[in-house]
Amino acid sequence: MKFGERLRLAARALIFGSDDWVRALKGYYETASGQIVTADTAMRIATVNACVRILSETVASLPLHVYQRLDNGGKERASDHPLYELLHSRPNPWQTSFEFREQMMSHLLLRGNFYAVKLYHGDLIIDDLIPLNPDNVTVLQLPDYSLQYQILTGTGSESIILGQKDILHIRGLSKNGILGESVISQARDVFGSALATQEYAGKFWRNDATPAGIIKVAKKLEKGEADRIREIWNDDHAGSGNAHKLHVLGDGASFEKIEMTAEDSQLIETRRFQRSEIASLFKVPLMLLQADTQTTTYASSEQFMLAFTMHSIRPWLVRIEQALQMQLFTAPQKYFPEFNLDGLLRGDLKSRYEAYKIARDAGWMSKNDIREKENMNPIENGDDYRSLAELQNAKNLTGGA
Repeated sequence: MKFGERLRLAARALIFGSDDWVRALKGYYETASGQIVTADTAMRIATVNACVRILSETVASLPLHVYQRLDNGGKERASDHPLYELLHSRPNPWQTSFEFREQMMSHLLLRGNFYAVKLYHGDLIIDDLIPLNPDNVTVLQLPDYSLQYQILTGTGSESIILGQKDILHIRGLSKNGILGESVISQARDVFGSALATQEYAGKFWRNDATPAGIIKVAKKLEKGEADRIREIWNDDHAGSGNAHKLHVLGDGASFEKIEMTAEDSQLIETRRFQRSEIASLFKVPLMLLQADTQTTTYASSEQFMLAFTMHSIRPWLVRIEQALQMQLFTAPQKYFPEFNLDGLLRGDLKSRYEAYKIARDAGWMSKNDIREKENMNPIENGDDYRSLAELQNAKNLTGGA
């Protein structure tokens, strides 16, 4: 069997699952709260789930194009480049570009690294990018500073080793420059506390948010009677299904409620603080989480989206663009990938039209440039860059014709 065929079979095995014991070897973080934090358990925290979805879906929804640098310093879309279709539309036989980049971002956010096998047609043309489970990949640096990737197969009992030529590796924030670290590993105690609070809240509401209490009886209880009374009481009273029911105590028994503690009453406030803390780690504005709390206000939605784009989204885009250019393009000086941010930075209709008028009157945008921004087809004679003053002078010289 040829190496390329073996690589395809191995990659197919790598994607579709691994044994639980393999997963247990990586990505598990003990915390001060006693909670074990993993990428999967962290996603059970509502704020984590929302942050990952917001960032992943935003990056995945942005158009990704391949451009060619021009001799005059400009650029033009290189839709005929072999990598254009791969990055813009179809990275592999079963994923769209949106799905591929959504998975890429979720791996980077939750595990700190994204890996994909490069499947070649011939020696230079990449046909497919096959995403890998980051938990199955070990990165080794050789004496010549090149990297090797040891990848567990689907059963977890065998592995293959691939070089940098065969792997696309995008890493998050890194201490050693080889492996990225996830937000979860960097701030594990924050997520552990959130899981512990969530678990406490679940138990609290399981008991219908009713504090514990004491049942007093007039007589001395025989052995086992206290346990039986406790069991009957819990069956009849615990849980939201028993809320607001009428309960009767006999034999002179009475119930004395233990008042809610300050810790219990501060549960909601604690969770609100944790939501803010987690959002800050992912750099997601609370406004996007629909948080019912005071937050930074902006003069307009345009200013808000500009801040979100510049501080939250753009660093991820630059990280991805540079990794793709370095690892996929054979002539990176001439061709390069670039995300289109126009959709995120798009202002309201009035603001856009006012900006277009200024640009058109100054002569640095043509009618067709403006139409392209508005997703409209070009028109004949729409590439004139003369300013309003130049057009008026030309009109005067021709006698108004």
